[in-house]
Amino acid sequence: MPELLLELFSEEIPARMQARAAEDLARLFTERCAALIEAPPRIFHGPRRIGLAATLRASATTEGKEERGPRIGAPDAALEGFLRKHGATREALKQEGQFWILARPGETIEARALVAAAVPAIIRGFPWPKSMRWGGTSALVWVRPLKRVLCLLDGVTVPFDLRAGEDDGHGLAAGDETEGHRIMAPGAFAVRGFEDYAAGLRARKVVLDAAERAALIRDGIAALAAAEGLSVVPDEGLVAEVAGLVEWPVPLIGRIDDAFMDLPPEVMRTTMRVNQRYFALRRADGSAAPRFALVANIEAPDGGAAIVAGNERVLRARLADARFFWDLDRRQRLEDFLPKLDAVVFHAKLGTQGQRVARLERLARFIAERIGADPALAARAARLAKADLASGMVGEFPELQGVMGRYYALHQGEPGDVAEAIGAHYRPLGPGDAVPAEPVAICVALADKLDQLAGFFAVGEKPTGSGDPFALRRAALGVIRIVRENRLRLALVPVLDAAMVPLAADIGAASGAPYAHVKHPFGQGGQRVEAVAIEIIDFLTDRLRVQLRAEGTRHDVVTAVLGATPDDDLNRLLRRADAVRAFVESEAGANLLAAHRRAANILRIEEKRDGHAYDAGYERHLLKAHEEEALAEALEAAAKRIALDLDAEDFERAMEAMATLRAPVDAFFDRVIVNDPTPELRRNRLRLLARLRATMDAVADFSKIEA
Repeated sequence: MPELLLELFSEEIPARMQARAAEDLARLFTERCAALIEAPPRIFHGPRRIGLAATLRASATTEGKEERGPRIGAPDAALEGFLRKHGATREALKQEGQFWILARPGETIEARALVAAAVPAIIRGFPWPKSMRWGGTSALVWVRPLKRVLCLLDGVTVPFDLRAGEDDGHGLAAGDETEGHRIMAPGAFAVRGFEDYAAGLRARKVVLDAAERAALIRDGIAALAAAEGLSVVPDEGLVAEVAGLVEWPVPLIGRIDDAFMDLPPEVMRTTMRVNQRYFALRRADGSAAPRFALVANIEAPDGGAAIVAGNERVLRARLADARFFWDLDRRQRLEDFLPKLDAVVFHAKLGTQGQRVARLERLARFIAERIGADPALAARAARLAKADLASGMVGEFPELQGVMGRYYALHQGEPGDVAEAIGAHYRPLGPGDAVPAEPVAICVALADKLDQLAGFFAVGEKPTGSGDPFALRRAALGVIRIVRENRLRLALVPVLDAAMVPLAADIGAASGAPYAHVKHPFGQGGQRVEAVAIEIIDFLTDRLRVQLRAEGTRHDVVTAVLGATPDDDLNRLLRRADAVRAFVESEAGANLLAAHRRAANILRIEEKRDGHAYDAGYERHLLKAHEEEALAEALEAAAKRIALDLDAEDFERAMEAMATLRAPVDAFFDRVIVNDPTPELRRNRLRLLARLRATMDAVADFSKIEA
């Protein structure tokens, strides 16, 4: 089968855009040439090229189709116009109902012709996140100036160009040439197929495969570091980025001036990574090593000595800038930065960062009183947690927020718990990040995330299916992980309700109008709380279900438990769900679940027929059969035990109480006719089934559990 090779060669493409661009190219080509493609295309990308190779059929025949024409009896002019439009004659028409139908046979499409038509359209409509125009008057845009289009089918150039009407498309046309390394092997060379293309590029100092370039970078710097008894600080994101910057990776190691080794390691790593794309190295004990790794794009005649020396000079200047901010920031106390936050807008509807600090201080204290942390330390840590946002170092490197606050807190003599809480309160930053474990840090981290959720939900800035600009899903998952992994017993509704008190004032001040408090019933005893708290609890439990699904846990059981009794204590909810899961997966539980479904189905049918729902208030004197009397006695005993066990949070004992219903329920369905001819017996037995349903649903909504 014919082999297609397509390469779009340009000036340097931003590293972050390359992989997605190659995927988009394959997707767009597949959409336009689906009839020809034998297997998914192989894609490749690098600093100056994206492309694909694919095996195609030589031709493909499209399916025939029918076109509906004018009505039977329509004027001849209408019929003639229809035939002219489709290039057909009257002999191709057939009558179907009240209309003329034109049967059009399928067409055979040659691969070369289809590719020649598809590729120019793909190039002109390519979905780069950012594009540019260059030179001349052409309307053609690309991420960087497009230089060549290589397009071969079975080793022969597919003839097309990028002209569109009067637009000359920069004079670009398909050819059979590409280019090697810009410095070590400049100039064009011709190719005849993918193997020839890949080999020719390698001979001209270009590694085509991005994964191979990444492996050369990763393994190369690891080997150089190991030779000096060091290791590389893992950073796969940086490896991928550098692989998109170089065509021929040459790892090298340089020295960091000893004068900068007293800087915090996070500062040195961030300076090297963000400004220069250098890799940080460390000693066996984990401390920062006075070395850094870089990746050159050429094999230098001197083995890279001049390159290393030049990069060492650049790094000294960068670290000198970092030292300036480090020394400048430490001349002030963290409290001195706080007034600046009054002028920093957190969100137009939620006031300033200064107002948010006051909210966090109050909320962290509130949480500390409920989880056994020191309220004074929690409030202190929350007060200082955002102060480093106004520091010079964080202004230069936003990635260091929290990290620098911790260092500055330790420098000014704050308690260790306060400093650690400042450094940890943004965590977890992602699925692989550890959660805060110290009580004070837990309080501040939860306060930060719950204030974020409460604020944005209160002003209507909720996540949608297409976007989450304020990272509220990440905040919710952070709350869930902190609560779960620290096994906190914390009712979240009171915390969220407490968060709304200062928020309401700040929202009103920011908007110039009073915040409208909306109350919503929740929990027991007629307790009423902010409606936004209920929305957030729903959002959190939905995120919890997503997390459990990702873990392979039965999320339907969580849904069933929530259907019985809304619960804002996530660990209690999960313990109850675990007990229910173990129950329904047991033999007794599986049989009782089947009985619940049977009872629910009977009640649904009969309630629909009778036009009303049946309550659980059956009458004992109407229990005639021994089996229904036994079921009633078992239900009453089990209901009392279940209620007591649920109140005591002994969910396993509650499941044991429910398991006692299996035998009397089985006997009831085996020997009792629910729809008895006597109306009062039928009604009473339906109420007995309603009692069974209510007793089980007090534990969980078993209708939500998947079979």
